[in-house]
Amino acid sequence: MRIKIVFLCCALLGVLGTQAQEKKWTLRECVEYALENNITIKQSELDVEATSIDRLDAIGNFLPSLNASASNFWNSGLVTDPITNTNSTQTFRSSNYGVNVGITIFNGLRNIKTFQRAKLNKLLSQYNLGKSKDDIALFVANSYLQVLLNKESLKVIEKQHEITLEQLQRTKDLVDAGVLPQGDLLEIEATSADELTRIVQAENSVQIARIGLAQTLLIKDYENFDIAEQEYLVPGVEILEKPIDQVIAQARDSRYEVQIAEQNKLLAEKDLELARAAYYPTLNGSFGYSTRESGANTFSQVLDENNPVLTQSIGLVEETGQNVITQTPNFLLLEGGPTPFIEQLYTNDGISYGVSLSVPIFNGFSTRNSVKRNKVNVKRTEFQLEQAELDLDSNVYQAYLDAKGAAEAYEAALVSVKAQERAYEYAKDRYDVGLTNAFDFSQSKFRLENAQSQEVQNKFDYIFKLKVLELYFGIKIADIKL
Repeated sequence: MRIKIVFLCCALLGVLGTQAQEKKWTLRECVEYALENNITIKQSELDVEATSIDRLDAIGNFLPSLNASASNFWNSGLVTDPITNTNSTQTFRSSNYGVNVGITIFNGLRNIKTFQRAKLNKLLSQYNLGKSKDDIALFVANSYLQVLLNKESLKVIEKQHEITLEQLQRTKDLVDAGVLPQGDLLEIEATSADELTRIVQAENSVQIARIGLAQTLLIKDYENFDIAEQEYLVPGVEILEKPIDQVIAQARDSRYEVQIAEQNKLLAEKDLELARAAYYPTLNGSFGYSTRESGANTFSQVLDENNPVLTQSIGLVEETGQNVITQTPNFLLLEGGPTPFIEQLYTNDGISYGVSLSVPIFNGFSTRNSVKRNKVNVKRTEFQLEQAELDLDSNVYQAYLDAKGAAEAYEAALVSVKAQERAYEYAKDRYDVGLTNAFDFSQSKFRLENAQSQEVQNKFDYIFKLKVLELYFGIKIADIKL
């Protein structure tokens, strides 16, 4: 019974392992996986999170500051009691407590401008994140299509090799029958050997492309990683039917390159406003509450009940020589325990409040130079925005022309394949009846193979360039038909 259970478990694990190894990745799955796991995108997401924290800091600048303080000390020897301000030789404990509130009343509107800058910076980080996602998605799509291209090229060679093997067997039969010379057989065998070499090279190209795509997706199981075997039809050409001016206008409104440049310009302008705010005075308000207590013993004066009056001579009358005496109450100094803690807190408390004004007069030209530097930075970002718009226009024009050129090249490749197929069938028929030699026949088959490989290459090149143009038109990765 145990053996059966172990066998069933092993069989189940084997089935699960086989299913895991047989997973075939579609283009959409690759793109979505890259968007979730790519390190560059994760870093951009952290940048967005950091700008959210900066925004909270900017909001905090509007709020008052609240600080509490407490201190406790032990004093020994001849010390001054902080409550009674009297000196005595003893050991006692004392403590101080306080609460302070501060608020910025006016600082040249820097808090408001800092908050506005934080919002602009957060939007900029979101644009950078969007651009990173578009770049990664496009790179993954290109790598995926490269794998497909290499696989399709391999299929073309393998299909031609199957035809070559059939032709090789037919040629052997004809040579054995004395219909064809031995040289024709050698020519076909050389063609077969050359195709085997190109099959090995094509298989290596497929493997290298698959590994490259897996590395892009951060997948380490290169051996079992593979893409789905499905037919990728050439998409519609609606985008090529739109006027180029419309495509450019849409790209300017939706592309992150221009939006990033615009946000950088707005940030530079906001930095200039912050630099100018340093010219203005700063007005701060404050409020404080404090109290204290001491653990020192208290001293009190009590009238001596046994001897309530002290009689003392203070001099003589010059004429009579009589003593001049004075009587004063006879007080005794009594030492007692410390005043109760709570009582000390409310009898020794106090408050303070006020405002402080700081007026900048001279600071070694630092404020003025900061303003000048920010003016230069504003100019720089204006040029960068202009350059971004020019680059975008140029890139859209180039993508539009590339897509149209790829469409024409693909159509030409289709025509070439049909022509080469007819030429190959004609050469095959002539070869079968002995009207042409093996070399001419091999050349015809070689030209057909080249035409078919070129068709596959032009097809995927056309698909990729259409995707690039769609991205420029503002179609998001998630909405592009893959």
